[in-house]
Amino acid sequence: MISFLENPLWLLGLTFVIYYGTIMLNRRIQSPFLNPVLVASAIIIGYLMVFNIPYDKYAVAGNYIDFWLKPSVVALAVPLYLQLERIKKQLIPILISHLFGSIVGILSVCSIAKLLGAKREVIISLAPKSITTPLAIEVSNTVGGIVPLTVASVIITGLVGGIIGLHVLKYTKINSPMGQSISLGASSHGLGVMMAIEMSEKHAGFASLGLILNGIFTALLAPIIVNWLF
Repeated sequence: MISFLENPLWLLGLTFVIYYGTIMLNRRIQSPFLNPVLVASAIIIGYLMVFNIPYDKYAVAGNYIDFWLKPSVVALAVPLYLQLERIKKQLIPILISHLFGSIVGILSVCSIAKLLGAKREVIISLAPKSITTPLAIEVSNTVGGIVPLTVASVIITGLVGGIIGLHVLKYTKINSPMGQSISLGASSHGLGVMMAIEMSEKHAGFASLGLILNGIFTALLAPIIVNWLF
């Protein structure tokens, strides 16, 4: 029985079913704390602990999902293209804000980690926290970071953004679809885009732009900043 419960194909199917179920739950009970990724992750972790299944077994199933991460990033070009004309009109402000936002994002997390006494390898592992996982892994490898720690920081960043992102934007009176969506995509990467997709096609396009631009700037600047200052 246990061998079946830890079968990679069973675990893969279980992951899809749990994640779909949490999406339906989130739509039924509108709560930021019922984020599908957060709830699904908690359920999967509980499942592995109850049946004493090693993470290595689950990672085999996860590899099937990981394979589609990079193509999924490329697919974000579709909603982006649909908003291309509006983006062209605001291109310079968008580029400048992303440039400074990326720099602040890298400096803030690395500086806080340094002030708290973290080792250099931990500090540089946190630098790409706000970009999508495939890019963050590449950046972490480039600067000599700890990849699992980088992935964890990316997930935590996305979850925090997914839980409080819209509330912060509303509190700061950022109400335009472009401003909200670009902020979500840039700060919370794929999870921010997922939230934007649920809002509208327009939001999805702008959030995709935020994710892509922040990914590009962070990938270019993170190695320079961490090697220069940290």
